[in-house]
Amino acid sequence: MRSTIARRRAVLCAGVAASAVAAPLAAQSADLATAVEDIIVTAQRQAQSIQDVPIAISAFSEQQLERQQINNAADLQLALPNVSFTKSNFGGGANITIRGVGDAAVATSGDTSLGLHVNEIPQAANLFEADYYDLERVEVLRGPQGTLFGRNATSGVLNFVTARPALGDWQVRGFVEYGNYDSLRTEAMVNVPVGDRLALRLAGNYLRRDGFTKNLFTGNRIDGRDQYSVRGTLRWEPTETTRIDIIGQIFREDSNRSRIQKQLCHRDPTGVLGCLPDKVAFESVNANGTLGGTITSREFFGAISGGALAPFGIGSVYGPDIHAGVVNPPDVRVVNIDFEPTYKAHGNFVQFKGTQDLGDSFSFNLSGQWSKGLHRSRTDYNLIAARPFNFAPGGGIFNLRNFPLFQAGAARLFQGNTICVSEVSRRYVGFINSELERCATNDTNFDLSASSAESWTVEGILKSDLDGRLNFLVGAIYLNLESTSDYFVSSSSLDYGSIVLGAATGGPTRASASPFFNSETDLYRLKSYGIFGEFYIDIRENLRFTGGVRYSNDDKFVRDRSLLYNAPIPYGTTDFTQTAAFGNLDLDPSRPGRQPFREASAKFDAVTGRAVLDWRPRLDFTDDTLVYFSYARGYKSGGINPPFDPTLFTAPVTFAPEFINAFEVGVKNSFRNGQLQANLTGFYYDYKGLQLSRIINRTSFNDNTDAKIYGVEGEFIVAPSPRWLFNINASYLHTRVGELELLDVRDPSGGRNDAVIIKDLGGGANCVFRVPGNPALANGFVAAFNAALGLRGPVPIPATNTTGAFSICNALRDAALGAGIPVVTEGANRTLPGGVSVDLTGNELPNSPAFKITIGGQYTLPLGSDWNMVIRGDYNFTDSFFSRTFNRPIDRVPAYEIMSAQVQLNSPGNRWFFRAFVQNAFNSDAITGQYITDPSSGLFTNIFTLEPRRFGIAVGASY
Repeated sequence: MRSTIARRRAVLCAGVAASAVAAPLAAQSADLATAVEDIIVTAQRQAQSIQDVPIAISAFSEQQLERQQINNAADLQLALPNVSFTKSNFGGGANITIRGVGDAAVATSGDTSLGLHVNEIPQAANLFEADYYDLERVEVLRGPQGTLFGRNATSGVLNFVTARPALGDWQVRGFVEYGNYDSLRTEAMVNVPVGDRLALRLAGNYLRRDGFTKNLFTGNRIDGRDQYSVRGTLRWEPTETTRIDIIGQIFREDSNRSRIQKQLCHRDPTGVLGCLPDKVAFESVNANGTLGGTITSREFFGAISGGALAPFGIGSVYGPDIHAGVVNPPDVRVVNIDFEPTYKAHGNFVQFKGTQDLGDSFSFNLSGQWSKGLHRSRTDYNLIAARPFNFAPGGGIFNLRNFPLFQAGAARLFQGNTICVSEVSRRYVGFINSELERCATNDTNFDLSASSAESWTVEGILKSDLDGRLNFLVGAIYLNLESTSDYFVSSSSLDYGSIVLGAATGGPTRASASPFFNSETDLYRLKSYGIFGEFYIDIRENLRFTGGVRYSNDDKFVRDRSLLYNAPIPYGTTDFTQTAAFGNLDLDPSRPGRQPFREASAKFDAVTGRAVLDWRPRLDFTDDTLVYFSYARGYKSGGINPPFDPTLFTAPVTFAPEFINAFEVGVKNSFRNGQLQANLTGFYYDYKGLQLSRIINRTSFNDNTDAKIYGVEGEFIVAPSPRWLFNINASYLHTRVGELELLDVRDPSGGRNDAVIIKDLGGGANCVFRVPGNPALANGFVAAFNAALGLRGPVPIPATNTTGAFSICNALRDAALGAGIPVVTEGANRTLPGGVSVDLTGNELPNSPAFKITIGGQYTLPLGSDWNMVIRGDYNFTDSFFSRTFNRPIDRVPAYEIMSAQVQLNSPGNRWFFRAFVQNAFNSDAITGQYITDPSSGLFTNIFTLEPRRFGIAVGASY
């Protein structure tokens, strides 16, 4: 009996040979046998044909990635059934949704539903910035995984298998590509044998291009790329039964990549909401409805001072805001911003993979990884260049600069007729210590998203390969991760408010710190381990049962805080966190004493598993058929909600885990001597504890609910002749949320006319003043209360069924309770609620298009003397879907179609090639996702898109 390594090598060699026969962009001769490429995968931790694996899996060889122009995750999702991809609002993140299961929760401690792996080793950080290069294949498993792959995954697994060194064989390959947007993309590989048992493989890629987006304000192009990656792999086979791979990779990016493609808003003329809840439009948020607008208004300053501070307000919430009349260009590829994005990312990992045969019947695999990555990106927060401020006599800015109480702050914030904005840092001082980002005549606002993480992983697996009916696999994995993150928002308006509030509470030499917002995670630590195993019983020659079980344990700890306007400190302070004022804060009321951070920990564990019955019937009309039925229980651990200001409200510290009971039936068929592959899958999910996110006071919080999901998928590949090859994927998805009621920040009235929406002047958040069944009393009381403060009463808000007003939520509540008004309150503090909950039962899950269709075709044209030309086209249709579980019309993302094509000329022996290509040929502005911000930012909607039309040429060679 041959060793396990030897047998696996034979299977892989057979797969490579089959791939070479069908490699569509390689040289092909007309007399080649017709066959569909048989891809060898390791989805079950052993080398198998994809047609032998009783799992819904799609796989792409290196040749398929090239021919379908799959360079990154956004391209990959176009080629997959029931899979969608969208970027995250925060730097470096992304959400891949498989069969309706994605990452709707927002938290540093939240796990991803997708198991992201490189060479079967789970990755703690995402890999979505980098382009693909020098890969043996990409495997995408749909459905819960856990008994075979690393950590638990509820949606599926994305596994990148990097190309390994070839022993005893010199190889060199590379190409250069040039395209529109002055794009230069290169890739190279060299394989160096060192004797018969050792080889080194070096590979890398580089991408530089101009931006896809035009900035009218500066005339520059933004959203460009400047990035590279290098990977080195050492393979050593000291004996016939031992194999060791050591893999190291680095990635660097320093670009003006934009995290957000465009910001949309149907402008609210009242300012109470900022943006109306009926539709998205190429308009800008009404800045009177943002924290920067309310906190610097004459109305707020007057309300907290009996009118004394009103003359120092920049403007009025009832007057034109700083975005009034400013055009938001009606093109998703054109913006008008005064703060251009920057994007830096680093990523490194080192992997060890060792395989040792233990006799003829057992093998042991040991894998380990160290990884470290960081990301830092900045962008214009409102994605619009505001109107210039009024610096003339009589205006609030002029009054402030010439009034003794505020002159110390004004001297630091203003330079001539320009207003500066704070540079952000964890010292939380900004302009207070003359740390300035830039100065301009208008309001500068930007955010900064930053994170860093370091992790260690080790995994061991023992497998059997016995001659009898029973075989097994057992393994264990341990992961240790530590990370830190920040999300800053800084604006000139917030700095201005810091001057006034600091002087009002601390005197003329003090400002309110922090002058900018930050959600800071000083430390997130995850210690996770799992013990898993599977056994395989051949009941009959063509009937097998697989049973698997896993125990998962996740121990999470978070130390974090959220800061903004916490205490007055003297000008010139170098670090707010080292002051006595900061020492008097208590950022964690759950622990005794005054705490500088909130600290929270949570432990989650679960037992999950799967059972599979697969059968190979002997049918006259197929070459080979596999029928399988499976049940799997998926698990994703819970987490700790992000930090919040405990003086504003209370909220749950943790959110619960997710569980999925997944049932799947599938059939995989091969026909006509391999000319046709036809795979069909049906599935039903009983989803428990689905994690969903909502925003309260600039912070995301996560809730749990249930859902039901079912659907079907079909994947077909046909090679009717040696020259023709076609692939067709199609899927249908049905998702429904269980019983769930949540408030919708887009319209906090919940559609009721007895709930007056209040924009809180002090915090910029919304609350509702609701007197059940009595809208006249609700509106009348708010009007009377506001009149006493010099504020206007409620006015109708377009696109809602109610009215709204600017006021002060807590003071309004106190007055109502004192007057015996039966106003609705919540919690022990009897606060006015943030909104009226609406029923979401039966709604669709986000990012879950009902239909997807992918069609690809290629023709190989022989040109004589072993030259050929390969002509290929690919088409994708993605149905419309909702970006949020609320399923409002404004949440619906339109359907889109993407068409790509390429022509490649191949020389004899595949020594070199010339290629011309086009991606997104019809220049579709395909939107892949949306993000709605919180009420204190005006409820604008950020959208994310696919890349525009790209075209170019490439030339490459291999030896």
